[in-house]
Amino acid sequence: MDGGTERISIAEAEALIVEALLSCGVPSVAARSVARALVAAEAEGQSGHGFSRLADYAAQVRSGKINPHAEVNLSAPKPAALMIDADHGFAYPALDQAIDALAPLAASHGVATAGISRSHHCGALSVQVARLAEKGVVGMMFANAPAAVAPWGAREPLYGTNPIAFAVPRSHGPPLVIDLSLSKVARGKVMHARKTSQAIPEGWALDSEGQPTTDPEAALAGTMVPIGEAKGTALALMVEVFAAAMTGANFSTDAGSFFTATGDKPGTGQFLIAFYPPEGVGFVERAEALLRAVEQLEGARLPGSRRAQSIERARREGLVVPVLYLDAARKMTAACA
Repeated sequence: MDGGTERISIAEAEALIVEALLSCGVPSVAARSVARALVAAEAEGQSGHGFSRLADYAAQVRSGKINPHAEVNLSAPKPAALMIDADHGFAYPALDQAIDALAPLAASHGVATAGISRSHHCGALSVQVARLAEKGVVGMMFANAPAAVAPWGAREPLYGTNPIAFAVPRSHGPPLVIDLSLSKVARGKVMHARKTSQAIPEGWALDSEGQPTTDPEAALAGTMVPIGEAKGTALALMVEVFAAAMTGANFSTDAGSFFTATGDKPGTGQFLIAFYPPEGVGFVERAEALLRAVEQLEGARLPGSRRAQSIERARREGLVVPVLYLDAARKMTAACA
């Protein structure tokens, strides 16, 4: 124990989440898929997509907002274009199917896509695109979320925080991974601040009157500040096209909350693209030379380097998780019974 936190190994963390979800009636395959994703996010240092989500997931399973017995349906309307219906279940089992199918399709066709509809919160996109890169393909992913960002110049939220992620295999070591929320920070960080009774930095969010706030409760009732001002909201619109218009999923304005057990199902979407590096151009060597050039510049930091360091540290030393989340997970069996 240290200042309200507890150290726990990755294996213990996954087992704890699996046990909690099983007790809520989530089948083993889905429970293990969710546990792997939450713990992987926690290992990256993305606590807003880790243990902090478990109680909300469990409450939504109990209310029926998440379908624990969802039957993921994968179809291929075009040879290298997959469509996946997540059946209002957890996003992670649908993502597992997409990633397993995309790499061999990309190897055969050069590029392959997968659109996921009737989905839910998909956590840290970095976790998913890294898995594609580990299979030898360049991966991109787009995901929409419940409305929380206003178009630039407006006050009414229309877009979600709508993250974009990208991963490239490297000749040695972990892949290059870039994961960007199109708000200044992921909304999950604001939710985490609310649950742990912390203020948020000014500049993250606006209240319902459009004024800057450090109160996470007011921030969740207001809007998130986009990255890059108008450029950020233009990218958020692009994500809506990929993740919702291309998949048949709900647009952000129609998506129910990821946080509450009441209300409409989110029905959000994800869109993944896998590119097989072309032969004969020396892709791996050229990409590696570019990344090394970044690393060698004084003062520069390769995107994703802190993520890789955090994962390595977590593997060696375990995760440091707030006790309140671990206690909630340990009590969940009785609560869900």
